[in-house]
Amino acid sequence: MSEADLESRLVHSLAVNTAIHSKHLSLSLSFQRLALASWIKENICKKECCFFEKDGRGDVCKCGYAKTDHTDEAIKPEDFTGESWNIHRHVREAPTDAFGDISFGGLGQKTGKYARVSTDTSPEILYQLLTEQWKLSPPNLLISVTGGAKNFYLKSHLKNMFHRGLIKVAQTTGAWIITGGTHTGVMKHVGQAVRDYAMSSSMQSKIVTIGVATWGIIHNRKALVHPEGCFPAHYLMDTGNQGQLSTLDSNHTHFLLVDDGTHGHYGVEIKLRSCLEMWISRKCLGNKGTGGTIPVVCVVLDGGPGTLNTIYNAMLHGTPCVILEGSGRIADVIAHVSGLPLIQVTIALIQQLMKKFFGQEYEQFSDGKIIEWTKKVCKYTENHKTTKLTIDAFLPRIEFLGVECWKRQLELAINWNRVDIAETEIFTEESQWKSSDLHWAMFSALAGNKPQFVSLLLENGVSLRDFLQKEETLCELYKQLPSCFFLRKLAKRIHSARCSGRQAFGIRTRASREQGEKISLTYCRDCMSAALAASKILKKMAREGSDADDAEEMRELASHYEKHAIGVFTECHSSDESRAKKLLVRMSHLWGRTTCLRLALEADDKNFIAQSGVQALLTQIWCGKLSVENPVWRVLICMVFFPLMYTGFLCFSLKPMKPLGCWSRLMYLYTSPQVKFYWNIVFYFAFLFLFAVVLMIDFQSTPSAGELLLYIWLLSVVCEEVRQVRNSKMYINEFWNILDVLSIILFLIGLVFRLTTELFYLGKIILCIDFVVFCLRLMAIFTISRTLGPKIIIVRKMMMDMFFFMFLLSIWVVAYGVAKQGILIHNENRLAWIIRGVVYEPYLIIFGQFPKNIDNTEFDMNSCSVNATDPLKPKCPVLNENQSPVFPEWLTIIMLCVYLLFANILLLNLLIAIFNFTFEEVQDNTDKIWKFQRYELIKEYHSRPAAPPPFIILSHIYLFIRSMVLRRPAKIYKEFSKY
Repeated sequence: MSEADLESRLVHSLAVNTAIHSKHLSLSLSFQRLALASWIKENICKKECCFFEKDGRGDVCKCGYAKTDHTDEAIKPEDFTGESWNIHRHVREAPTDAFGDISFGGLGQKTGKYARVSTDTSPEILYQLLTEQWKLSPPNLLISVTGGAKNFYLKSHLKNMFHRGLIKVAQTTGAWIITGGTHTGVMKHVGQAVRDYAMSSSMQSKIVTIGVATWGIIHNRKALVHPEGCFPAHYLMDTGNQGQLSTLDSNHTHFLLVDDGTHGHYGVEIKLRSCLEMWISRKCLGNKGTGGTIPVVCVVLDGGPGTLNTIYNAMLHGTPCVILEGSGRIADVIAHVSGLPLIQVTIALIQQLMKKFFGQEYEQFSDGKIIEWTKKVCKYTENHKTTKLTIDAFLPRIEFLGVECWKRQLELAINWNRVDIAETEIFTEESQWKSSDLHWAMFSALAGNKPQFVSLLLENGVSLRDFLQKEETLCELYKQLPSCFFLRKLAKRIHSARCSGRQAFGIRTRASREQGEKISLTYCRDCMSAALAASKILKKMAREGSDADDAEEMRELASHYEKHAIGVFTECHSSDESRAKKLLVRMSHLWGRTTCLRLALEADDKNFIAQSGVQALLTQIWCGKLSVENPVWRVLICMVFFPLMYTGFLCFSLKPMKPLGCWSRLMYLYTSPQVKFYWNIVFYFAFLFLFAVVLMIDFQSTPSAGELLLYIWLLSVVCEEVRQVRNSKMYINEFWNILDVLSIILFLIGLVFRLTTELFYLGKIILCIDFVVFCLRLMAIFTISRTLGPKIIIVRKMMMDMFFFMFLLSIWVVAYGVAKQGILIHNENRLAWIIRGVVYEPYLIIFGQFPKNIDNTEFDMNSCSVNATDPLKPKCPVLNENQSPVFPEWLTIIMLCVYLLFANILLLNLLIAIFNFTFEEVQDNTDKIWKFQRYELIKEYHSRPAAPPPFIILSHIYLFIRSMVLRRPAKIYKEFSKY
């Protein structure tokens, strides 16, 4: 092996190995080109003449190339002395020297990929070049377009229909279009169709159009030659000077330039193109488990004798052909006889039709050729895979042309994602299907992410229970998933299940006396949980999706599943209220040990939570062991005078004939979420009172006893919030919890500042602001109230409206303020007074406090400072010699009037209208929203320790000692498990 060959193999090996180990990384562009060049040099060859022999036209060889295009060895050969030139003996293969990217320049800077290949290149190598090196996705359909190689006329409506039909088929099926690749004849029409699609479509995907052309007839091909590849090669489409040669079509995306070592000979590529199409037609289509292969369709426009041979060969290989009637010449000849009985297709008829459609060209045909062509046309007529189509029927029929088996048709429709064709051509009213007959189709639809086909198959008899009966089916579906977090989590779950001896997917073993041991997937009987989980998943997908139409469809489907969950619960509740309530709080092992209530909350299913049966359960949980019939005033009296409950003053909701002891009654009273809530309200007001006293009366440099008590109180609040964080994964999603965290952070910052001498007063200011936040948190307490709860919801909605309104208002405030400040005051450099003049004063004008410095009649020299020397006074306006303002009074007054017109009248009335709209919109749903939001409050106080802050810290100390000192496992909180 030569040193050059050794170096080439080393480079190739390095490139391939590096690409394998780094396939998930982004390779640099230069390295990708190096790897491509190495692969092509090793696998792709060209052909060149190795024996120069004049053909009588000067310094031109019988191969068609000039003497200067030959190597020195070919001009003076030692091995072929005395021989005559022969293409089989005197043309040899050599590593190709033309490959890379091709740029056509001009408008749009169209680019593609190309390679010069030998006629003896294996179709397998060409397919690897297309899919592995050029990164084309395997086709779901191969459309081979053939016909007239010379320019021919198509009527405008015929051309437009052909363009739309061809592109529609290619786009919807993921097809490859293969043509001759040159800028003439039928290839030009295909290129124009692709061009029109690219110009009108906003999609980034391209129609794959592969041109298989003869290298020896390409004009300006020297621009494509470079031993190391061209990235890109700048190709000039010079159709005016091409002579007998042809230029490449700029609208094709890939070019295979077939070389037999000759120049100027057309048709060299036909054999290799046919072999490539045959190879592709044997490749598996889509999922390998279906067993189908990639379909090939031959589309014919116009054409002469060569096209007739192409059609005949396609027929012999079983390839269906589409003959477009009206496109001219041989296509119209075949179209006219295809519907006739075989006995009527005579030589005379063919002669008549050829005279009609070929015109003067007919005179060149011999009688023998016409007889031969008549025999072939008879074969076409006899063969049913040759179909005449008008252009109007081209689009809907090309998909299933030549496909008679319904299974093959369905396979193609799924791979092409053409659910419309499956509905009209396969799943007709007359057809009846067994679930088992369509299991393979369901697998293909799921693996290919075709939700419309999944829905169609379910509507036509597929049973998911039967489909998932075998464990291997679900495992194979999971294998089809791309590498993602969910897949890693699933693999971890399976691994842990195998290690512990459990089953990962709820797979159970059933024994049958007749059939022995049988394995099946557990059928999902938890319908309500499944519907709520589906609603949650769809709403999450709708929020994360980028397509507005798809998101709307997902929200509608989520609402559909929520209605199903409501329907299931309504039926259960009407049948047995007690068992229906247990369904709501029963843990579902199929859905991550969660409950229906939790799923409904996470899915934001307000309609489900608002049901009377769900609300009755929440009310029962809210009261605990106390009866829901107890009036609130009785509960409040017993909270203070607890001995009254021993007299029958309070009722308890317990099972009949179960006596209660004194201690049990006391525990049931003070552990009721309702009682916990009332005690927390009382002590929260006490906390705010103590906080206010410390801030206004008792804020000393050294913390007083009252202030220390305040810090202990807050510590107990912090401990409780930490406990809630540990017990709830959705803690931070709740608005009131965010407010709690903010208030605690502000308090800690203020505490740190007040303990330092330098920042003592700043610390007090921060604590005063924090007091406001704690007061706002008081609103959460009233969400449980049926009267105040909905009003708080309306206030929150209006606050959001006001936030966006303030953005609009700020535009007018700043615009007027800057203009007024610039007119009245010259070069004010004090930031505080600039802000007052630009923002503060214009904002106060809205509420009726009009400025006096815009009107000369009310100007007072004592109210301002001339040179801004007095920090407590604003700077005076620009004054004249008489110490009077010189600003244009008429302008400032007009500006004020316009500002008041827009700010006071227009914007404030707009705000009122917005508030009115929000109130009317929310008022109808406030009851539903309130019922939904009270769930979180009930859940919080159900899991909360009985003692309120600051006494709650005793419970936290007990929990700390239990877990950290005694090392006892923490009790797992089960949401409403006792109900």
